[in-house]
Amino acid sequence: MRTLFAFLALVLSSHYTFAAVDTALQAKIEALAAQHHGKLTLYASNLKTGATVAIESDKPVATASVIKLPILVEAMGQVKAGKRRLSEKITLQKDDIVQGSGILQFFDIPLVITLKDALTFMIVESDNTATNLVMDQIGMKNVNDRIASMGLKDTYLYKKVFKPTVGPMPADQKRFGLGKTTAKEMAKVMESIVRCDLKDQELCDDMLYMLRNQQYRNLVPHYIETSDTSEGLSLIANKTGSLDEVRNDVAVVYSKNGPILISAFTYDNQDKSWNNENAAELLIAHIAKLILETWSPLGLAKEIPPATSAP
Repeated sequence: MRTLFAFLALVLSSHYTFAAVDTALQAKIEALAAQHHGKLTLYASNLKTGATVAIESDKPVATASVIKLPILVEAMGQVKAGKRRLSEKITLQKDDIVQGSGILQFFDIPLVITLKDALTFMIVESDNTATNLVMDQIGMKNVNDRIASMGLKDTYLYKKVFKPTVGPMPADQKRFGLGKTTAKEMAKVMESIVRCDLKDQELCDDMLYMLRNQQYRNLVPHYIETSDTSEGLSLIANKTGSLDEVRNDVAVVYSKNGPILISAFTYDNQDKSWNNENAAELLIAHIAKLILETWSPLGLAKEIPPATSAP
């Protein structure tokens, strides 16, 4: 019987990496968070070693623009299913323009772009107008159905960006605004892209290519980016989300010791400034630096695996 148990343990360990909490790193991150004038939820995982750290990682929080990550996944899922084409044309009209992040609001209209263009604007510039165009094409209900199919119980997209709610809303919509999630659940969304759960490598490469070119670099990449990303692809693929009292970032960091997921959400932040010295943004930046130095002392990888190279 002992031999059987030993054999089973060997087989399981050869196929699966089990999560193990890094208690020393956890203590250091908690010390950083304790000095912050605001609240933090965090989930981080080394996909190679299985090491994890978590701070209130199951607590629902406001997503801000991080909700654009599952919108991207659903759009690509529809492309794979043949319901949409990346090359299909979308016409931007005056009524589609909304404020906030993005550059489509400054273009002359009407403007014809492709679905892939809209997805690129949505991720690279966090373009709110492009996000709404994408939602018009793929359907908000389908996004939430995708989220549910991934087993995510506390992630939800409520409405279009800077548009009023439509129809009956869940009771917690006013609390969370555009969308809600948890640090652990949004890490699972990013992990699904990294592992290519869509089983279409070209589409997964497209998603990572957009995320690696994402322009908001003051959070996870701040202290660990090592290259000029205007001249080459970053080794950090991430999606941020910001409101006055909220700063979030969900990233995969390709390190020399394997891909590292970092999913960090801050809220009730005392510092509501919109500059590169924002305290919550720097908190996430310091946490990312600490995680990378601990789990990959040699730093970032030289390149990411060929399966996730640029399309």
